[in-house]
Amino acid sequence: MRILLTNDDGVNAPGFAILEEIARTLSDDIWVCAPAEEMSGAGHSLTLNMPVRLRKLAERRFCVTGTPTDSVTLGLRKVLDGTAPDLILSGVNRGANLGDDITYSGTVSAAMEGALAGIRSIALSQVLAPIEDRDPEHDMFEAARQWGHRVLAPLLDQPFTERTLINVNFPPLPGSRVKGIRVVRQGFHDYSRGSVVEGKDPRGITYYWFGLHSIEHTLDHGTDLEAIDDGYIAVTPLQLELTHEASLASLRQAFDDPA
Repeated sequence: MRILLTNDDGVNAPGFAILEEIARTLSDDIWVCAPAEEMSGAGHSLTLNMPVRLRKLAERRFCVTGTPTDSVTLGLRKVLDGTAPDLILSGVNRGANLGDDITYSGTVSAAMEGALAGIRSIALSQVLAPIEDRDPEHDMFEAARQWGHRVLAPLLDQPFTERTLINVNFPPLPGSRVKGIRVVRQGFHDYSRGSVVEGKDPRGITYYWFGLHSIEHTLDHGTDLEAIDDGYIAVTPLQLELTHEASLASLRQAFDDPA
């Protein structure tokens, strides 16, 4: 099985090394094409206003001066030269991709690009404990490292539905304390309460830093947010079709469209 690996934290990120470990439990035909630098929050963006450079780091290992989407695109069209992999894995992201986070996530968007190409694609993220609760002696990626294979193996046995992808989040717990795996739907964040930190640079010019620490969320039953809060790994199937079917009839009526 040929696997293409990517992420949004950059090719040298600690979580990416974990992803490579996990991938090698599944196959020895591993290829890497990931951003050269961190691209967190890039979403499904494609670089259009400047050239993108592809650099070979080692055998079957490449980096891209662009976004996660750029990385998947060049990975498929140039690195693998049009020979599609059997699987694309994106991650392991340093931080959660839960609820509405997926609309901003470069990790999830890389998997979206794979799904658009008709390739089975899975995004993996390690939820982190609040800074004040982190144990410096604890491996923050322990849950992903210990449970990665156990999550992926059953997913690969499932039939692949085109234009879908899987989003996996590991709870911020030691591997021994993870309670299991839940298949759940996407939850909801209240981004209206997100923070914007204002400061001054050394030249006295105002800058703004977007913070996520005060974002609230609702632990609706059966969601990824609830699963993580309960100590479970959250596995969420996502689709690329965004049409709100319930609105079609009323909008057609508004425009006198018989459709």
